[in-house]
Amino acid sequence: MMIRRLTDIPGPRSRALLERRERAVPRGPFNVAPVFVRSARGSVVEDVDGNTYLDFAGGLGCLNVGSCAAEVVEAVREQAGEFTHTCFHVTMHEPYIELAEALNALTPGDFPKKTFFANSGAEAVENAVKIARSYTGRPAVIAFEDAFHGRTLLAMSLTSKVKPYKFGFGPFAPEVYRLPYAYCYRCPFGAEYLDCEMRCAGTTLEDFFKRYVAAESVAAVIVEPILGEGGFVVPPREFLTELQKVCREHGILLIADEVQTGLGRTGTLFACEQFGLEPDLLVAAKSLGGGLPISSITGRAEVMDHPMVGGLGGTFGGNPLACRAALAVLDLIERENLCQRAVETGRKVLERFRLFQQKYQIVGDVRGLGAMCALELVRDRRTKEPAKEATERFTQLALRRGLITITAGTFGNVIRTLMPLVIGDEELEFGLDVIEQTLEEVRC
Repeated sequence: MMIRRLTDIPGPRSRALLERRERAVPRGPFNVAPVFVRSARGSVVEDVDGNTYLDFAGGLGCLNVGSCAAEVVEAVREQAGEFTHTCFHVTMHEPYIELAEALNALTPGDFPKKTFFANSGAEAVENAVKIARSYTGRPAVIAFEDAFHGRTLLAMSLTSKVKPYKFGFGPFAPEVYRLPYAYCYRCPFGAEYLDCEMRCAGTTLEDFFKRYVAAESVAAVIVEPILGEGGFVVPPREFLTELQKVCREHGILLIADEVQTGLGRTGTLFACEQFGLEPDLLVAAKSLGGGLPISSITGRAEVMDHPMVGGLGGTFGGNPLACRAALAVLDLIERENLCQRAVETGRKVLERFRLFQQKYQIVGDVRGLGAMCALELVRDRRTKEPAKEATERFTQLALRRGLITITAGTFGNVIRTLMPLVIGDEELEFGLDVIEQTLEEVRC
């Protein structure tokens, strides 16, 4: 594998485009890398100046099958030759039905299911809450600290982090309540795992019903099986199983937000499978379309059928191009055994990350499941003070070495891995070597 650097970063063509961006696009959209892409294949990106980079960001988790996967490109090309849009609410098309049937069969839970399609993770989250409220007749929704569920009004209300996601955009949607997540490295109760008696699970929730909102008023609890933007936090299995148990006892629907964890990232098609969860509603997006915008809400048939005819909809939801791309993605994941590749990739990554933790005091915590792994950087291991500035510097220095990385975490001090699952062994080793070289530089 050859990662080449022909110019400074950004190069002259990217700089020219940055000037045009400044004039034409508002400052609000954040950009990780100050470069513009010419082409991308698999795990490698080429910018308009001819520089190439290894991609450990995957378009924010949208490219589990890699950039321009041949099967996805061909599926889109074939569909585009037939028709590009009908609006499913006007004239229906088979790709929508075929994809719904596939997800009904593949999502966890041995019960009849139905699937509805939208365009983005946020839109799917909002529809999942709508469906839950319709079915239960209850108004309240419980989310978690450090959660991220999107940027539209209700999704933004469910999201935890204030800056930059919520600052200045209030007032927010009502009847949203929040609980602590099982973030063991930063336990909200100041205890160590096992000594904490999992107070963030059932006990806390039952107490919450007494103090803040009655269980009879709660339509749903929405949870990421592993926190995404919140820092790739992997909870103990019992946290999620106890949560499911309490929800069942009180007739509360459990919504699993698998926007970032789904489609093989954690080593199974959906992370819920590894925690013994059978959510009432499961939301997927990002890598589902292989780079095209599509999201899904899959749930118990009786729950999904509750909204009246016309109660669910959207002009572009389940677009035929995106549906065909998603079918190709599901086929690729199965045929190329990408779930197992995620397990193998994650094992190699975590082995190196643990070595980094032993070598560099700046690495406070190492965690992950499958190919969803993270380093949490701290200024002091004893106090766990977040090393936010060093983390920001890390992404800049890694880019100069040819590696695109992204951060996460409420404190902005987590380096996360979202490399395509099709990444080759040589590419993976190159990326891990760059991470080590960059940690050596930022630790000072």
